Formats: sequence, structure tokens, C-alpha cells
Amino acid sequence: MNTDELEHQLYRAERRVREIQTKLHRWATDDPDRRFDDLYNLVCDPGFLLVAWDRVRGNKGARTAGVDGQTAYQVEAVYGVEVFLDGLRAEMKDRSFRPIPVRERMIPKPGTTKRRRLGIPALRDRVVQGALKLVLEPIFEADFLPCSYGFRPKRRAHDAVAEVRHFASRSYEWIVEGDIKACFDEISHSALMNRIRVRIGDKRVLALVKAFLKAGILTEDGTLADTQAGTPQGGILSPVIANVALSVLDEHFAASRLNSRERAKRRRRGLSNYRLIRYADDWCLAVSGTREQAEALRAEAGEVLSTMSLRLSPEKTLITHIDEGLDFLGWRIQRHQKRGTTKRYVYNYPAKKALRAILTKVKTLCWQDTNLPLAVLLHRLNSVLRGWTAYFRYGCSSRTFSYLRAYLWQRVFGWMRRKHPKATWKQLRRYTSDGWWPAENKVTLFNPAGVSTRRYSYRGTKIPSPWPIGA
Repeated sequence: MNTDELEHQLYRAERRVREIQTKLHRWATDDPDRRFDDLYNLVCDPGFLLVAWDRVRGNKGARTAGVDGQTAYQVEAVYGVEVFLDGLRAEMKDRSFRPIPVRERMIPKPGTTKRRRLGIPALRDRVVQGALKLVLEPIFEADFLPCSYGFRPKRRAHDAVAEVRHFASRSYEWIVEGDIKACFDEISHSALMNRIRVRIGDKRVLALVKAFLKAGILTEDGTLADTQAGTPQGGILSPVIANVALSVLDEHFAASRLNSRERAKRRRRGLSNYRLIRYADDWCLAVSGTREQAEALRAEAGEVLSTMSLRLSPEKTLITHIDEGLDFLGWRIQRHQKRGTTKRYVYNYPAKKALRAILTKVKTLCWQDTNLPLAVLLHRLNSVLRGWTAYFRYGCSSRTFSYLRAYLWQRVFGWMRRKHPKATWKQLRRYTSDGWWPAENKVTLFNPAGVSTRRYSYRGTKIPSPWPIGA
């Protein structure tokens, strides 16, 4: 199959998949008690598999092989995409498809010396997981509540941070910072499958989900370990089923979404009002009340999570006042007095931990081989800096960006001094664009201080669905 024909087939498949997803989402929204049967044929559908392949192929992880050693490039060059997908579909249709163990890679946790497990599925398993996600996601999205933001379409971390800031500015001053201990490793399979069965009645789909959960892990030392609990991070399906499991927390605190009259009535009775904000397994509970009421809600959250065999970390699950501030999704959220006034406002700006992480990256890149051309170093730095500043531009980040600019200049010029130890300052200025800022061969070092910042608008329940009901 030539490239033009494949692109045409992919275009038609994407349109068809979107139409079916919209129908599934509409049916799930119109009837909250509906259980869906005969979904397995959609998972095996050539269009769904082709769209899943395209998304797997376009991911950076396509270059990484699983246990079988197969990569997307190898499939395209040796077998051909059409032959690969036809063989995969045939295995699924005759029910001979079996997921193989994921390949374990222990990666460092940002800002700590600890490591966490990353599971790398085989390429064929990733494609099937992608097709399964295309079918399950629109159904469960109808049940997920607005307080959940992690790994959901058209939602982002900035929405969660904006919601914390929004309610902290409106009398929700006590914050329960939730930390779930080894969340992705300890989710109960039986409790998770019970929650999936509420919506999915197709036993073949349920068996396929369970097969992925029980696939096992090939550890770094070459031993095969069974997976009795949890869902390995790294799989395409993992975020969706993790959200299904953790939505038990959303549903329990859904009663907090009361109207203004009911909230006022609770305040008059001396009761607390509270709002849950969750991004995957990172969550916090904003409480309008006393510290004692916040402590009671923390214990309540622990009991709810225990139904999924999950535990709160006693050391990391903290209760803080907004005047003391908290770190959430890389941001520091804290109330300060506005300079020059007596008024106090809630601000969000990059946390010290996030700043240390980017400074460490810059330092590491600037300590590499000085035999490299300056343009190569600048290109590597620019890709890191653009991503970091794009995330942190939605807050009070100007001072942080200026500090990063000064640190960056020092590190790059330190690298240049080691590369040219006998060069004078006048000679080094040849490697600048204006006599000061580093540049070479039309590649200029990215200037963080030049990034404009603004406040991210709180969207609340106005976030649109990717599958409009009226479509």
C-alpha cells in the first residue's frame, strides 16, 4: 500500500471512528444506567485499529521496543502496516490474541532520588490498547465528573491549578494535599473490574482488559513477575482505567457541588463546604471551614480509597492553609500581600522544586562535551526551555524567567570558556547575536525572560466535550 492510499484510508477511518465515538458518548450520557454490549467488534474494526496504529506511530515511544523487540519502523520497513494490522485483527477475531509481559524500566522520580516503574508494552499490545481506548473512553467520559482533569481530552493541568486558585480565593482556605502511596502499583484488579462492569457488559472486552492487567512484567534483571494488582505506567490504556478507579473519590465528594443557598445553610450549621480537584493520582481538597474539619475529610478520603486497596501516604498527605501555600502540579499556590497595597491575593508561580529541575537540566547540558558546536548545544537547550516556559507562562512567572535567563547566560558562557580557554571576551563575543546573547549559525539561545506571562482563566464546567451531544 502506497503512502497516499494509506493517508486516504486513515482520513476516512478517523471520520468514522469519531462518528461512532460521538454516538457512544451520547448514548452513555442520555442513559447513565446503560451497559454496553457488542463492543468487541468495534475494537477489532479495521478503522479503529488503523487510527490506533497512527497514534502509536506518531508517539515518541514508537522508537522504543517492548519485550518482542519490535518497533514501528521495523513494521513499516519489513512487514508493512496493512499486513501487520490484518494479522493482528485475525488474532483478535479468532480470540487467539494474548498480551505479552511489559518490559520494565525504572526511571527517576523528578526532584527525588527515588525511582518509579515504567512498563513498556509490545508494539502489537499498544495498538490493541489504543483501539480499546478509542471504544471505552467516550463511554466513561460521560460518567467522569468535572473535578477530574488528568489524562482527559480537552483538559489540562492548568485547569486544575486554576480551580485550586479560584476556590482558595473564595474562603476555601484549608487545603488537604493528597498523596496516594504507589497508586498505579496497588489498584485492586477485582475492584477495578467491578467498576468497569457497571458500564461494559461485553464479556470479550472485559476479558481483554483483564488480560492486559494480568499480562505480567519482565523486570530489568530478566525475571518474570506476575501482576496481582495495579496497572503499569506507560500503557496507552492505563490512564483511562486509572481514572475509572480513582473516580470513586470524585463520586464520593460530588455532594460538595451544592448551590449557593445550600452552601450558606451548611455554613450556618457550622458544617464545612469542600471541593475536590484531581489530576490523575495528584489531588487536593479545598475546604471552607476549620482545620479539624479538614482533618476529618482527610480520614474520609482514606476510607474511600481503601475500597480500591489504595492508601494515603501519612508523610505526604498534608493539611495546609493557603497563607502557608502548597505545591501542586509544579506550581506554588499561595496567598501574598500585593506590593504597595494592604490587599491579599492568591498567586501561582513556579515551585522551587520545578525551578531546581530545569536548572539541573541546563547545568547537565552545559557540562557535556565541549567538542560539540555551539549551535548543537543551543538547539538542545532551546527545546528544553521552550517546553518549560510554555507550561509556566500561565502564572506570575516573570521573575522566575528572569532568574533562569541570568543562570542560562552564565552556564552557556562557562561552556564557551571551557571550549575556548585562551579566547578573550572580545573573541567570545563573535558567538553572540548582539554582542551579549549567545548565538551561532542563525541558532540563537532561547530567552526565557522574553516569554510573556498571563493568568490562566478558570473554565470550570465550561470545558467542551470532544464529542458534542448535538453533533
